[in-house]
Amino acid sequence: MNYKDIEYKLKEMLPERRLKHSMNVSQCAVKLSEIYGYDMEKAKLAGLIHDCAKYFNDDQVKDSIKKFNIELDSLEENNISLSHSVIGSYVIQETFNINDEDIINAVRYHTTGRENMTILEKIIYMADLIEEGRKFPLVDKLRELAYNGSLDEALLLSFNNTIKFVMDNNQLIHPRTVSARNYILREIL
Repeated sequence: MNYKDIEYKLKEMLPERRLKHSMNVSQCAVKLSEIYGYDMEKAKLAGLIHDCAKYFNDDQVKDSIKKFNIELDSLEENNISLSHSVIGSYVIQETFNINDEDIINAVRYHTTGRENMTILEKIIYMADLIEEGRKFPLVDKLRELAYNGSLDEALLLSFNNTIKFVMDNNQLIHPRTVSARNYILREIL
């Protein structure tokens, strides 16, 4: 499946603004892959499809869980903000015929991160945050770090910020994010 076919299919799956976000993530992932010496085509593809399940309705979520035998954890259940990445990692295999484990895992972990992330997982996680359409207080600092060769430092700042935000809003923190943060911190020190 070529990029135009993928974009056409994504137009059926995503609202226009989310498709624009996905295209921005794809472009940002290419820039980051150039900086960090990663395969630009894989980064481009992973960025484009990362949110393919973001707007699934309840029936689509239930159907996907049953069809692919997906086990969501207690924080992902009934939470499309977290579960779309896990569900999407299965959907891309069927819908876009993607069998590359690096791409599958980059989609799967783009919302929470995880311990010992691969370079593509880091690129997609960060590209999702810093693509040109994003506007939040730390985005310029994250861009500066990521575009200047300090991807792990950008990830640490992002994880710290996410954890603070979730705590300030009295929400549950996904353990993968805590593990990802602690792993990066140990690597940097």
